[in-house]
Amino acid sequence: MLTELQIYGLGTALPDHAIEQQDAAEMAATFCSAEGTKTALVKKLYRRSGVSTRYSTLLESSTNGAPARQSFFYPLRTADSGGPSTQERMQIYETKAPLLALQSSRRALAEAGVTPQEVNHLITVSCTGFSSPGVDFHLCEQLALTPGVQRTHVGFMGCHAALNALRVANAITASDPKSCVLVCAVELCSLHYQYGWHAEQMVANALFADGAAAVVGKPSSDGHAGWASVVDTASWRIANSDDLMSWRIGDHGFQMTLSNQVPDVIREELSTWIAHWLAGNGLTTSEVDAWAIHPGGPRILDACQDALSLSDELLRPSRNVLSRCGNMSSPTVLFILDEIRQQVRGGHCVLLAFGPGLTVEAILLRL
Repeated sequence: MLTELQIYGLGTALPDHAIEQQDAAEMAATFCSAEGTKTALVKKLYRRSGVSTRYSTLLESSTNGAPARQSFFYPLRTADSGGPSTQERMQIYETKAPLLALQSSRRALAEAGVTPQEVNHLITVSCTGFSSPGVDFHLCEQLALTPGVQRTHVGFMGCHAALNALRVANAITASDPKSCVLVCAVELCSLHYQYGWHAEQMVANALFADGAAAVVGKPSSDGHAGWASVVDTASWRIANSDDLMSWRIGDHGFQMTLSNQVPDVIREELSTWIAHWLAGNGLTTSEVDAWAIHPGGPRILDACQDALSLSDELLRPSRNVLSRCGNMSSPTVLFILDEIRQQVRGGHCVLLAFGPGLTVEAILLRL
């Protein structure tokens, strides 16, 4: 009999400073050469994003009676300016990402009552930066993990990658009854702010933010139970969808494309796949007690709600996190799970997220 991954600790971390969305919209106009009616369009886009505040490692002060301050992105200098180079952005990532990852990991370990020396597997997740030695190496050093800890990195898979990492953790615990796994997802999405008047990139500019989240898991075979356990995992690659969402490296940061067809594809195709998967676990969609759905944006949440016939209450945790923190890519679904566990005790929870491809990842938890 396979053992289940038991989650004992979950920790989240945000940068020190936040920007209110209205303030961010004013700032955005200086980076996309917006004047007159264009300025009004930018403000409308930001207002309809579902985001109220966002956090960034680049901010030097928060919106607090005065506009937030930052000095990394400079005002548009020429019509074809792309802002700081990718190299400059990666230098910030190499410095800041390990610090945020460390905060969330320490909180997860503390809640789990696990010492760093007990961790024998480390899984890190990120799609917003590259460096080597990377976040995983720095976590080993700063947490004083044992020299023999086994490391795995899930890189450049996008917003659903924390679920891929949990699947790896589940496989580890199924094969090793003595395993203790630390999973940490960290993203600095704000590094990849794009200049210019490009619709898809402006949507990304209005949504994305920075954050980190970590979980500590062990196998169920040790005789103890965590506050959640993995029941099943699933993946779905939607046919003929490779042009719907992408994440590519440019000269001035990483560039996202997000087709406006994505919500329609989700609305049309998600229900059948989810129903089939849940049926294999003896459940129907209506029997799931909680849904942690990654908020790729308000239209994606609306599409999921329509496809799965979910109530406003079931979508509230996802909308709350989007409003409070923005889209932080991979850690976001763990922030939502953190909110759900404060409200739901017992029952089943589905974690659901989307990524480039278009691809879907899902995990069924028992709370």
